[in-house]
Amino acid sequence: AGSFQEAGVIQQAYNLNFPLHAVPASCAQCSAWSAFSVSSPAIVLETVKQAGAGAEDRPGAVVVRLYEAHGSTVTAWLQTSLLVKEAMLCDLLERPAAQGRLPLEQRGLRLSFTPFHVLSVLLVLSH
Repeated sequence: AGSFQEAGVIQQAYNLNFPLHAVPASCAQCSAWSAFSVSSPAIVLETVKQAGAGAEDRPGAVVVRLYEAHGSTVTAWLQTSLLVKEAMLCDLLERPAAQGRLPLEQRGLRLSFTPFHVLSVLLVLSH
């Protein structure tokens, strides 16, 4: 019912095409854990991967790719339970963008999107 945004079409499509696979935990009392979360349903976290050749001077870095899926302008917070030392916007070749450094805030990383915009974020992890 309603618009595709209100109906959650994007999330339902991901659920259908990439179903969640449950894996038994090693203990019954293991707590729930999530590596990443995004504050807006308009933002899709599409990819999490080890940084490639463009970030060769940053071993242990991770690239997170997100996009705006509702055709809106939105500011969202990306939160992670990983220990991040440094965060910066990067291009699709994973090279840091000029003046792309992102402040690490209490709520996570503040990201601004225009309609259907793709952002790549390079996260340098603490060892």
